[in-house]
Amino acid sequence: MTDQAVDTSGVQLSAEGQFLGRTRELKELRADIERAGLDTLSGKKAPRARVLLIAGRPGSGRTALAEELVRQVADRYDGVLKARLSEPDGTPVPVERAARELLAALDRPTPAGACEDDLTAALREALADRSALLLLDDAVTADQVDALLPDTPECLVVAVSDGPLTGISDVRPCTLGGLDTKSALELLTRHTGSVRITVDPRAAEGLVEECQAQPAALTMAGGWLAARPKAAVADLAKHLHAEGDEGTPLTRVFRLAYGSLPSPAARILRLLSLAPAGLVDPHTASALAGCSVGGARTTLDDFVALGLLHAVESPLPQYEVPACLHPLLKSLAETQDRPAELQLARARMLERTVRLLQSCRAITETDNPEAREKLQGMPRSLRFPSPRAAEDWLRIRRPALLASARLAVADGELDTLARRLMSQLVRAMVAHFGTQAAAPDLYGIHRLVLDVAERRELPREKAAALLNLGDLDAQTGRTADALARYRAALDAGRQANDPYATGRAMESVGGAHLELGDYDRAADWFGRALAQRLARDERVDAARLYGRIAAAHTYAGRYGEALRGWRAAVAGYRKEGDVAAHARALSELARVQEYAGRPEESLRTCQEAVEWARRAEDVRLQAALQLRLADTLDHLGDPTAAALHRGAAERLLGEEVSEPEAEPERPDPSKQDADACEIRSTPAED
Repeated sequence: MTDQAVDTSGVQLSAEGQFLGRTRELKELRADIERAGLDTLSGKKAPRARVLLIAGRPGSGRTALAEELVRQVADRYDGVLKARLSEPDGTPVPVERAARELLAALDRPTPAGACEDDLTAALREALADRSALLLLDDAVTADQVDALLPDTPECLVVAVSDGPLTGISDVRPCTLGGLDTKSALELLTRHTGSVRITVDPRAAEGLVEECQAQPAALTMAGGWLAARPKAAVADLAKHLHAEGDEGTPLTRVFRLAYGSLPSPAARILRLLSLAPAGLVDPHTASALAGCSVGGARTTLDDFVALGLLHAVESPLPQYEVPACLHPLLKSLAETQDRPAELQLARARMLERTVRLLQSCRAITETDNPEAREKLQGMPRSLRFPSPRAAEDWLRIRRPALLASARLAVADGELDTLARRLMSQLVRAMVAHFGTQAAAPDLYGIHRLVLDVAERRELPREKAAALLNLGDLDAQTGRTADALARYRAALDAGRQANDPYATGRAMESVGGAHLELGDYDRAADWFGRALAQRLARDERVDAARLYGRIAAAHTYAGRYGEALRGWRAAVAGYRKEGDVAAHARALSELARVQEYAGRPEESLRTCQEAVEWARRAEDVRLQAALQLRLADTLDHLGDPTAAALHRGAAERLLGEEVSEPEAEPERPDPSKQDADACEIRSTPAED
């Protein structure tokens, strides 16, 4: 594991020279790392990682303190991982999602659709032989932290929460109050300059007292003063004092900062409460407010200067809404904007995201004239300069894009836009990352598609989502789960009168039975799918199904029926002119002939397959067939001819072929399943 900070929330660890105060708290926390735990005092070995808890209200600087502690002790550990355990509105992040992000940061596989227990077990296994430092920010419950704790005392977990996490043993919370006066004044000085602080130190100390030395409130106060070079510190202190004791210091400073904004800027700030995962870029702000992208970026930068927004260190302009301000912005939006206006802003944001995803995918289709024309028809602000730039955008915005899909589905009133968004998100991820790499994210998206399809009673989309989920279950070894999804997809396909979904589901049911070793049922379901393909005169699919039926019979040892199936497949591919498939079918026919004890027939069929493989320019298949010919000739007692064929195979593949296959292998059903049917990776379009 490399020595780096992995931050799933988009907030960078604090840098040296930027952090202020908290000297006592840092000293206590560092001492707590070395403190003997209760297990050690009782003579037992500590079974799990030590947990340090930093507790404080939002705006108290609790995350900044945790990040500074991590920065100071990171060199003791072989890696730093970070995960945020709550959404901006305080909703707990599912442990499954947090564990998946941490595993991805460790470059460990995260099987699509794996349950929470499997993922947390995989995380503990990945950290079993490491001394890792985990920063778990914004924890809501003790269960969230407990599920992610490594089972090794060499690891350290720094948890951040509102208060004590009852249920985790041997944890002494470090509870935060305000900054010390010196540090609070220095924080103000960073915004205002030293002159206004030194000329009126009493007023500055009074301002610190009004803010109760809370870092977030002081930051906004400093931003307010920085925007008004002629205003005295005493003026701001009087403004805050005049408001009385209504609300927290953070609330009072925010009201003052918000009230001083121009109306358009205030509206943009309110609407940022709708940003998915609290992550904002200029396009998001532009779409929410209905303004230009350039104007939105200028306004966002102004918010950063005022302490109302955090700039995220990223190759692309990206910002984060402070968690302490999110409830205030949400309340303002609900009271000052009509519900219809908020819904329209959400719709604009989703529509902009859809168009960006379309552009992101279209730039990969450089050989498609229609895609190029569509891309050129988009506004310049929506176009990416290169496929690499599009991929970087997709990777950086991935958390916000996935959150957009979840929020759109949860809304319930924007299902049409939600369906379009998920369709384009799947297409873009597959285009840039590939189906296999994107599978964990695709699984979650297809589940959302299924939710919408069931809610809106859309059987065709329900069938597509179930097929996709079934495929991902099958690929990760959950064959029984895949079989259940395929059967449900078959029912939905019949309800929608969708022949593609119905045929695809029947074939997939057969494939699942084949994987489970129920060859009779597999052959039966393949036969049902074949009957449908023949009725629709879909000859290529019919030829493939003849092969799948033959494979099921081969596994069951019914070689006569298997030979009939492969001969039908060969005839079908020959009629369609599919040279490569014809060669592969002949190869399988020769294999079954050998299993059936007909070596002479197998030899002739294999020689014919070599010729078709040569026409198809399939070098690997030619080499494999040459090796099979060599084995067959050995069995027939002709070692000289066998040696010639092995030499031919070695010449075809060079040094890749060094040893002949001892025995012909039977077909791998999982590979046949992958080749036999196209995976529909995209939810049905509107």
